[in-house]
Amino acid sequence: MTTHRHDDPRWARPALFALLLATALLYLWNLGASGYANSFYSAAVQAGSESWKAFFFGSSDAANSITVDKPPAALWPMALSVRLFGLGSWQILVPEVLMGVGTVAVLYAAVRRRFSPAAGLIAGAVLALTPVAALMFRFNNPDALLALLMTVTVYCVLRALEDARAKWLVWAGVAVGFAFLTKTLQAFLILPPLAVLYAVARPRPYAAASAARPRRARGRGRGRLVGRDRRTRPAASRPYVGGSQTNSFLELTFGYNGLGRINGEEAGSVGGGGGRGGGGWGESGIGRMFSTNIGGHISCCCPPR
Repeated sequence: MTTHRHDDPRWARPALFALLLATALLYLWNLGASGYANSFYSAAVQAGSESWKAFFFGSSDAANSITVDKPPAALWPMALSVRLFGLGSWQILVPEVLMGVGTVAVLYAAVRRRFSPAAGLIAGAVLALTPVAALMFRFNNPDALLALLMTVTVYCVLRALEDARAKWLVWAGVAVGFAFLTKTLQAFLILPPLAVLYAVARPRPYAAASAARPRRARGRGRGRLVGRDRRTRPAASRPYVGGSQTNSFLELTFGYNGLGRINGEEAGSVGGGGGRGGGGWGESGIGRMFSTNIGGHISCCCPPR
């Protein structure tokens, strides 16, 4: 069942505004106590605020000698904030807070449409009050933007299930694409269940209505992606790809930021312990997310990786 906005009780919208305001105040409270938070990314934010090339590549320094160990999307909102308002703790971290508020709002919208405004408010409040989420949206690691974009992806797929309109699948693709530019393969963790969901529950009229579209879609998209990868530029004209051993974005994606997180081969780690031992994040392996080192982080106050 889909709940439309005109079906909402009168208290729904004021309650949502109150939830978002409370979330913002909660996350902004004593925000400066984190200082520059993760200095590794803060240095890249400062570089991006001084050099558009550093901004584009996610360089650790304005001289563009090496990038951070992630794609640059998570740095862009913070770098723009610092460029506009100057360098400081709040200028770096307030964009993260706004992402947290946005994530709560999108989660509310998704749950409200499938259930009710009350269910949406409960879901948003649970997210806002989860300790590790509160920390994530008060810190400058890439996880804040990743969480927002993955939530937007889920919302768009749910909308696509309602009315068989292809535009929502397109927007879901855009969101997950930017999520990839935030934390590479970790953005794809939600794709298998979403694909199964859509395959099982998709509106049947969509299949017939879209049968004539693939050729036009392929025609419009052909050639647009060729050469657009920022890492296909000659090595001499770009910074070294941080976190890789061979100056390769593909190696960074499938190695350190991909299978390395499962098999422990995290050569290039900037801290915490690469290698099979796992260092400060526990033993690497397929069950890592359910170990006592990581699984309990939903309610802890340890910085996310």
